Order: sequence, then C-alpha cells, then structure tokens
Amino acid sequence: MRKKKRIKQYDQQVLDAYFLLEQEWKTLRSIVDESLDPLRDTEYQLKLAQAKYMYMLREIKYRNITFMR
Repeated sequence: MRKKKRIKQYDQQVLDAYFLLEQEWKTLRSIVDESLDPLRDTEYQLKLAQAKYMYMLREIKYRNITFMR
C-alpha cells in the first residue's frame, strides 16, 4: 500500500512540473513570437523550456499517467 501511495505522489509531482513547464514554454513562445528581433538568450531559453516540456510529456506517457486539465 505504501508503494502505491508514493507512486501516486510522484505522479502528482510530475504533473505539477509538467503544467509549470507548459506555462513557462507558452509564455516564452509568445514573447519570441511578438518580438521583432528576439535576443539569442531568449531563443535559447525558449528551446530549453521546450526541451524540458517535451521531456516531461514523454515521462507522463512512459508512466502512463492520465490527467484532465
């Protein structure tokens, strides 16, 4: 029983991190999209945020976590 509870807690942490990274990625993407000439640092941050978001998405699929937002 303890193991299932820990797994559920970890799954919830993964989902929380996923939603935070999704928001960060969308915010940076909108900033870059609206900029006339975005800085390289901003583009780098966008790519990094996208990579983190995609990693969390793969982790959710691997762990077979279902969620409704």
